[in-house]
Amino acid sequence: MVLKEELGLKQGFVDTAHEALLNVYYTASMMKKRADAFFSQFGLTDVQFNLLTLLYFQSGDEGGLSQAQISDMMLVNRANITSLVDRMEKAGFVERTAHSRDRRFNIIKLTTKGRTLFEKVQPIYIEQVRKVMSPLNQTELNNLMRMTEKIRKELRR
Repeated sequence: MVLKEELGLKQGFVDTAHEALLNVYYTASMMKKRADAFFSQFGLTDVQFNLLTLLYFQSGDEGGLSQAQISDMMLVNRANITSLVDRMEKAGFVERTAHSRDRRFNIIKLTTKGRTLFEKVQPIYIEQVRKVMSPLNQTELNNLMRMTEKIRKELRR
């Protein structure tokens, strides 16, 4: 169904670029709602799962990541990372440890509880991602990634 019909608009869009942008935005909004519903059944948010994923797959020699590294990878400011880590530490999913060579900052690591939860949720999540993206074949997925990369490049200018 085209966006005009989905939104119940009486008239179409004047500009194709605007219509394409709204398609991306509306689709992202729907995906966010689906993600919220999915992660809530595990007591998580999508942002918390993102942090678990980064710690699971991107941890360095210290066995974790600094808050600065997490901030860069998650594209949010350091203040938001602090409160996110606070909440996840309180829930027992992560722990702060002093950096071995520079005690001015902490390394955030997965706890056993966090690793266990991630290993439970991640396969189910990947299954859901594949289901949502199943209307697209591999070429279309690659094209979608290239197109969104082009838009992000323009936004960075």
